[in-house]
Amino acid sequence: MKKGPAKRVGGFTESVIREMTRLCEAHNAINLAQGFPDFDPPAVVRRAAARAIERGRNQYSTTYGDIRLRKAIARKMRAFNRVDCDGETEVTVTCGTTEGMMASLLALLDPGDEVVILEPFYENYGPDTILSGAKCRYVRLKEPGFEIDEEALGEAFSRKTKAIIVNTPHNPTGRIFTRRELRVISELCQDYNAFAVTDEIYEHITYDGREHVSIASLDGMGDRTITISGFSKTYSATGWRVGYVVAQKRLSSAIRKVHDFLTVCAPVPLQEACIEALKLPESFYKSLRENYDTSRSLLTAALTRAGFRCFTPEGAYYMWTDIRQTGFKDGRTLAEHLVKRVGVGSVPGSSFYHVPSQGRLKLRFSFSKKPGTIRRAAERLERFRHRR
Repeated sequence: MKKGPAKRVGGFTESVIREMTRLCEAHNAINLAQGFPDFDPPAVVRRAAARAIERGRNQYSTTYGDIRLRKAIARKMRAFNRVDCDGETEVTVTCGTTEGMMASLLALLDPGDEVVILEPFYENYGPDTILSGAKCRYVRLKEPGFEIDEEALGEAFSRKTKAIIVNTPHNPTGRIFTRRELRVISELCQDYNAFAVTDEIYEHITYDGREHVSIASLDGMGDRTITISGFSKTYSATGWRVGYVVAQKRLSSAIRKVHDFLTVCAPVPLQEACIEALKLPESFYKSLRENYDTSRSLLTAALTRAGFRCFTPEGAYYMWTDIRQTGFKDGRTLAEHLVKRVGVGSVPGSSFYHVPSQGRLKLRFSFSKKPGTIRRAAERLERFRHRR
């Protein structure tokens, strides 16, 4: 038998989200599949990037990030996340949160370790865990509200548990875990000497006055949390690939080693621009939330009219839907129909479950677009409604 790829890559598929983007491009559909904005970062941030390029900031930075950016991130962590950290030793700038998650898990996990993943989950978490040599333990969130099931979560923890991945605001459902739910996770982590690895990339995108809470801010979690966030979503710069990881010094040292050999450093002129992004006033974040709230309302109304049952998101910019009333019985079939016949992209719910059939009746839509774009998508969905 000829030698082939590593066995570990047989445990997962290519990204369905990115596949749906390619399908949207092929059929000129409005892409509500992949979560990227259709508008640019603030002008002051764009100018900072261009200025850095013109001023010669085009070579490697310190592997784990420009010290000015790391210190700015540390100040933001203290002010917004209520997490005290040292920009010198406890902040690592990465090539987006995707690399931040991969570097963190590779630095943390050994073969035989187990990682608890709340389901449905952003599709990277399973492959990241598998590539790190660990085993996934999936725990379903309780529907219809997608709350944490305390009993099921407790049963998933064992002496083999090394970490739990916590994503709040949550992709794909838009749920924001409450302080009480995070305390349940915190207590289990402390009882089983496990770590929380968080994905908080949507931390500034919240609705209806809800609060984002970083689990690292809870008692007993400062030294056992790896907090991951970045600039892609908040500042509408998903193509820049600048994120960061915050963890206590010993963990950060390990993460930095992995990060170095994965990517060397994040894009240097864009790090300069991210320093400017962190200087933006509170009015910027308020406006961001208001604009997405408008798009959230428009998409909810359009999808409801088209026969979808929507879970109203509390944060992030995704609409999680049930397709039972649309007349379709398979999310993949419906997603392809919407792209090719209606001109609107979405993501089959199956890609957010480790057993794909469990998400067969779900679709995820992104409203990370200008309200005008959502209105155009709504017009196309009207045609779908009339044809059903």
